[in-house]
Amino acid sequence: MSPDVISAPATVDTPQSDRAHSRARAARKRKAVVLLARVLLLVAVLGLWEVLARTEVIDPFNFSMPSKIWDQIHTWITHGTALGSLGEQIWVTLQEALIGWIIGVVAGVLCGIALGRIAFLADVLGPYIKVLNSIPRIVLAPIFVIWFGLGPSSKVASAVVLVFFPVFFNAFQGAREVDRNLVANARILGASDRRVTLQVVIPSATSWIFTSLHVSFGFALIGAIVGEYIGATKGVGLLVAQSQGTFNAAGVYAAMVILAVVALVAEGLLTFAERRIFRWKPSDSEH
Repeated sequence: MSPDVISAPATVDTPQSDRAHSRARAARKRKAVVLLARVLLLVAVLGLWEVLARTEVIDPFNFSMPSKIWDQIHTWITHGTALGSLGEQIWVTLQEALIGWIIGVVAGVLCGIALGRIAFLADVLGPYIKVLNSIPRIVLAPIFVIWFGLGPSSKVASAVVLVFFPVFFNAFQGAREVDRNLVANARILGASDRRVTLQVVIPSATSWIFTSLHVSFGFALIGAIVGEYIGATKGVGLLVAQSQGTFNAAGVYAAMVILAVVALVAEGLLTFAERRIFRWKPSDSEH
């Protein structure tokens, strides 16, 4: 009698695993198609711009052209700018935007949670916040230059006022939208107001807060750039002002491209952090 042969069980694909693999393949295919469409759109726009400028359908002096913009960026990278190295200008602007963004986010979250939790504060301060929010905050940049001078403080202040309000309103709304049953259950279990805020309200409002972070860093960059444009000694905003003063359209567009790259990198980092924090949430491809 031959000995029994023990073999490893064969892997059987269940209908659920087949559907999961199909969804994963479809998601990968869609991402590839979207990326290709984005690249083709960018190439088409830049190519059309280049052709229209070279054939003088549009004025190349005022509108410049992608090739000249690339040449300007390459010159700044290899030979530096009139203000110093390009990396130094980017770092100055990024530093001002980051500091203003952090201060604005912290202040917006704290004030939003506080007013969302304390109805009396919301009733008292609500009208004043609405009035301040209605003021065009870009016009405050010249005032900050007068108050704080040409140094980084005036640019940080401009970034703070642009970041604060979107973060504040999202944090406020997030605190107001907390499930009342969760709060009631926490209180039944003996949680104090402080513990309810820290362990129930803030975690529930986190998704609202992250939504505002995606747009608020762009606002921080705008605040820093506007402040540098009005008055500064270094920074990308000063590069824009100098390029405009010398009618160098390519320099203006080159600075805009640099800022766009910085904003995209920041957006990517925020998206990565959000996915790490909210790993429990289903992705769009799973819907």
